[in-house]
Amino acid sequence: MALSLVDKLVVAISSRALFDFEEENRVYEEGNLQAYEALQRDRLAVPAKPGVAFPLIRKLLALNAGGHRVEVVILSRSDPISGLRAFHSCREHGLAIERGVFTRGRAPFGYLKPLNASLFLSANQQDVRDALAAGFPAARVLPESAKMASKYPDEIRIAFDGDAVLFSDEAERVFQKDGLRAFVGHEIHNKDLPLADGPLKPLLEALHRLQKLADEAAPMHIRTALVTARSAPAHERAIRTLMAWNIEIDEAMFLGGLDKSAFLREFEPDFFFDDQIGHCESARVVTATGHVMSGIVNAS
Repeated sequence: MALSLVDKLVVAISSRALFDFEEENRVYEEGNLQAYEALQRDRLAVPAKPGVAFPLIRKLLALNAGGHRVEVVILSRSDPISGLRAFHSCREHGLAIERGVFTRGRAPFGYLKPLNASLFLSANQQDVRDALAAGFPAARVLPESAKMASKYPDEIRIAFDGDAVLFSDEAERVFQKDGLRAFVGHEIHNKDLPLADGPLKPLLEALHRLQKLADEAAPMHIRTALVTARSAPAHERAIRTLMAWNIEIDEAMFLGGLDKSAFLREFEPDFFFDDQIGHCESARVVTATGHVMSGIVNAS
């Protein structure tokens, strides 16, 4: 019987999001593929340094101490020989990653479907856009993000924006078109109507399932937070949407336009997802950050 990833939290991640390949990427971006591949070949035995998403991936893999629940797959535009260095780096850093797909310059997002991916993390903007357009949860990691020195080695902490991330951008469209007063009125009028799914809802669902499986003795636990610019009374629709989904979230911050970075500094997430690049730029000095390039604010 063939193996299946259907019941797993599957994270597909590019080698550049997992490891610090910024120097090598600069050669790749210059358009000299042969020089890039030669550089990777020269460094096959040199483990790459951890990248932006490395701490999150290490913690997610620790969930497998209670059974095989998480699968991490390297999904990369690199060539297969460069993939040797990625796998070598995994072994050197103790990451139990066994699967990888390397496409040598071609867009890799099509492989997300057979992988049944709950999340795709990449530093390549177009790959993330293509993945989101095809209906897959995805975010562009900001390679220059801080790697939070967490006080919580036994917790995976993930923070999400709401509109256009967990939820659809329906309400954001009202705000962009008609302003704050119209947005608040729209949300009050529709407070009992759940918002449609946003691009990262499948990830939150998968995390919630893993939360329910963990017991108190588990070596790793999950804690989630909603960090949104919404404020009362528009907060009610967000909470009621989560209730309709039968998903519990651990913390909710309704900030009414306050800078999110100060609150993220207190929560100390291993990763934060937001659809607005301005919020991402503010957050990246605090923690690892992913730009979810969806919704009306990213339409251009």
